Amino acid sequence: MISKKHINRIRVVLAEKDRTNKWLAEKTGKNRTTVSRWCTNDMQPSLETLVEIAKVLDVDVRELLVSTK
Repeated sequence: MISKKHINRIRVVLAEKDRTNKWLAEKTGKNRTTVSRWCTNDMQPSLETLVEIAKVLDVDVRELLVSTK
């Protein structure tokens, strides 16, 4: 079984911006369940969607990713 990798920081950035999963779902036009799965790292958004999320949250896309170094 593959362990869940923490790849994105969407949940952390949402908390820093005092925003909710529901808010992000509305702003991106995505399903709330999908956004929830991104926040728990059960699944990852596409690169294009990650860029859209960064724009909505007004952050550099790199802030949404866990550093590999």
